[in-house]
Amino acid sequence: MSFTDRLVLWLHVGFVIFAIGPVAVAISSTPRYIRKRDLPVVRYLRRITTIFTIGSVGVLPAGIILARIGNARDLGRPWLTASMTLYVVAVVLLALIIGDQRKAIRALEGPGPGSQAATASPAAGPPAAGPAAPADSAAAAAAGPAQPTTATAAAAGAGAGTQPAAVTPAPAPAAPLATVERGRIAMLGAVVNLIWLIILVLMIWNA
Repeated sequence: MSFTDRLVLWLHVGFVIFAIGPVAVAISSTPRYIRKRDLPVVRYLRRITTIFTIGSVGVLPAGIILARIGNARDLGRPWLTASMTLYVVAVVLLALIIGDQRKAIRALEGPGPGSQAATASPAAGPPAAGPAAPADSAAAAAAGPAQPTTATAAAAGAGAGTQPAAVTPAPAPAAPLATVERGRIAMLGAVVNLIWLIILVLMIWNA
């Protein structure tokens, strides 16, 4: 092989290692950190996926040039055509994954300030007691002064010295967020990684 052939081969292998490798790791790790609600890591993984997906585009032209240098008829071989088709499908799926990562980030960021202000509005207090009905007043006057019962007196005596302890409710479990996006990223990521593996097998088998 000439120096040009080796240079194109190095570029092809370099794009595969340094572009496709980080993409495979990023899309495989994204669902786990969405489940953990780790927003900075999810943003970082989306950035990695976007940058290295763009960088992986260099794999296709380097492979085509390498095939033309070796033999012009190589481009018509079925395994090479299948590899290029699978590569295009993988790039389309990566674009869908990036969109789902963006939606998951928006879900993890929470609602906007307008909806937060609406939920932060004070709750309405208890309704004010209105004037007693005349019938109730007359019945109370006819019955005479009410005698405190023993239980009422004991409760009043106990309450005079002690304050009731405040009961703190247990925090409710956090509701899962971006479940649809997380599942779709996991599914599409598995398909993309399988496509990379099939292309690798085709390349090694027919080398």
